[in-house]
Amino acid sequence: MSATTTAMPSSASIYSSGAFWERLWRTAGLQFVGLLIVACFIYGTQPGVGAPPDALNAFYHGERTRILIAVFCLGLNMLNLLWFTMAVRTTLADAGRDGWGGAATAASAAFGALFLLALAVVAALAYALAGSGNDALVSALNDVGWALVVLTSFPRAMLIMSWAFGLWRADQISNGLFSAGVAALLLTLLGGTTWMHGGFWAPDGLYSRLISPLIGLAWIVIVSRVILTRSPATRAAW
Repeated sequence: MSATTTAMPSSASIYSSGAFWERLWRTAGLQFVGLLIVACFIYGTQPGVGAPPDALNAFYHGERTRILIAVFCLGLNMLNLLWFTMAVRTTLADAGRDGWGGAATAASAAFGALFLLALAVVAALAYALAGSGNDALVSALNDVGWALVVLTSFPRAMLIMSWAFGLWRADQISNGLFSAGVAALLLTLLGGTTWMHGGFWAPDGLYSRLISPLIGLAWIVIVSRVILTRSPATRAAW
């Protein structure tokens, strides 16, 4: 009795090619920006630091369903950022700059941990705590949520720095874009100083709530454009 081995023909499906998956994850940055904007509209406007109990209960208890939907979307969206970071890392690795790629991976992981912690606080408030009558705890956790937003400035700045310096050292971006990345880095770092008791420079102020995040989103769009214009490398890892 003899056994014969027949080679299985390789699948012609586009989904079996490494180029397809690499390009998909290269677009994850744009997916992150788009889904984040949608999720923020669903989430609404969170009460600021020291908001009165009525405002807190009206938001977390009265808008419970939309908040939990937004939490799901934001949690899911973290996957887009992590995949995009890995796509940038492979680009840097191809250029021999994987040290910067490793820094980006660490920064995205640190940001993800803080961001998911903030989501956990919001989800707990909407799911069970708001409307329970423990107004002091609800107020304290709402303030903790804003503090976590400020603290995410540091890993966000490191992420911007690793992409800017890595792509520049890899000759993937011009000196002008590198300068824009450095400016974005410094402006994002400033978000970690927004500890005033009220106004523009408070944790719930305009800079921390809107300007600093928009700077980061703009840089993600720029980096997405840079790596999408590069031909995907052929590698078995994808």
